[in-house]
Amino acid sequence: MFAYCADPKSLEGLQWLSCYLTTGTHLSFYASFLTVLVLLVLTAPVALAFGFGGAMAARSGVAPLRWFGKSYMAMVRGIPDVVFFLFFVIALDQGLEYVTHVVRCPDWTDPVRQGLEFRVCPSAKIPPNTAPQLIHQIYGFGLAIITFAIVFGAFAANVLSGAMRAVPRAQLETAESYGMTPRQIDRRILIPQMWIYALPGLSNLWMVLIKATPLLFILGVQDIVYWAQQLGAMKTQTFSYPHPDWRLYYFVALLVFYLLLTRVSEIAFDRLTRRLSHGQTLGHPPQVTA
Repeated sequence: MFAYCADPKSLEGLQWLSCYLTTGTHLSFYASFLTVLVLLVLTAPVALAFGFGGAMAARSGVAPLRWFGKSYMAMVRGIPDVVFFLFFVIALDQGLEYVTHVVRCPDWTDPVRQGLEFRVCPSAKIPPNTAPQLIHQIYGFGLAIITFAIVFGAFAANVLSGAMRAVPRAQLETAESYGMTPRQIDRRILIPQMWIYALPGLSNLWMVLIKATPLLFILGVQDIVYWAQQLGAMKTQTFSYPHPDWRLYYFVALLVFYLLLTRVSEIAFDRLTRRLSHGQTLGHPPQVTA
């Protein structure tokens, strides 16, 4: 904040605006853009790992593992994202606290579930009530990453499973005829070949993940949507920087941010597609006529 911002009510024009845009709440608003980017950077590889594991499980020769992989893809994809986020985060949080409660407080006699309340012993709270606010924020953000990864991992598993089936069977049979084991075939033939088939679906999934980041607001994380609503709402004269309802301008800023992010993503995926398709022949060979 600038030195002339000490008395906001005496400011006008650009000075007022410069002070308004550099308040502590606006700095939190700017930092929330980084929160969204960190969520994307951390969620994408975790979701891809879940998806790869689900796709490999669905192809497994072990029946229980195959059933688990197919059930994971079908059940998670069939549940609306908002419903899953609202339910799973609460269930995961309470599940972790219940396990900790059983381990740390074996002599606890009061019921954990008391009507609509969920009560565990104080030492089982995750994170502890005495923990700094930053720890609570990191914990909530971690739950959000896990939830996003599980949901989008199921979609990634479906994309990767289809990509594995798209790899020409003749290549796998040729590898078998040379005596390669199933594990060698997967590692040397199937997995390297499948990425070019999976990339279009994964790029679409990445775009959907970008558009889903405002769901952080539902999970209680102070993201860009939260701050846009807080800062853009009408402020009366009781505030240091009173203004009318400016939410439209804040959400236009979010629109520009997401459009830029998706455009950069499109360019990156186009370059990655060209790189992976170098030297590859996709689709059916051309028909040769006499």
